[in-house]
Parts: sequence; structure tokens; C-alpha cells
Amino acid sequence: MQTVYDFELPRGYMDSSGEIHKNGKMRLATAGDEISATRDPRVLSNPSYLSIVVLSKVIIALDGVEMVTTALIEKLFTADMAFLQDMYQKINDTGTVTMRVVCSECGSTQEVPLNFTREG
Repeated sequence: MQTVYDFELPRGYMDSSGEIHKNGKMRLATAGDEISATRDPRVLSNPSYLSIVVLSKVIIALDGVEMVTTALIEKLFTADMAFLQDMYQKINDTGTVTMRVVCSECGSTQEVPLNFTREG
């Protein structure tokens, strides 16, 4: 069973020196991730902060960044935040991450694996 997924952010995280970081890894969430996030004081005072706390727990790597924190997630561009929230939903809501596609030539449909990176 796959538990870690590679991704490439659409825009990328810009660090304090102006360097852009796009490639990372997200792991499947556990019940503990979600429970501890709902107990976080920042979430208790502002429920919309929940996704920031959860993403900071499940994003286990971002190339060139020592540690993914809530402060880093807060600094993401909105396109990247939306991408990560969508990815989180897709990998945690289904056993396999696929998309149904239709062949433009013959009209047949098939399931293909969903790739969160630009290569392949």
C-alpha cells in the first residue's frame, strides 16, 4: 500500500532568500493527525486554520527546506494551498488515486493513476 506521494507545487514556496521550492512528499493522514489538529489552540480560536495544521503534519518533505511548519504553510501562494488541499482529499479519501479518462480517438474509458508531479 502506498502511503507517501510525491508532488510538485504549481507555483512553489518562496523562502526568505527568494528561492522557490516546488517538489515535496505528502503522507497519508492518520486519525491522530486530525484529532491533534482539532485540539490545537489556533484551530480552536479559528476553525479555518485546521487545514494549515493538518498539512503541516502530513507534508513530510519539501526540497531544500529543513522542516515544514505551520508558518511555512501560511506563506504558500493560494494556488499551492488549494493544490495541497485537493491532493490531501484525493489521497486520503480513496484507496487508489486514479482518474477516469476518455480516449479521444475511440471513446473508451479507463482508470489511470493520478500523478501529482509534472514528470511522466
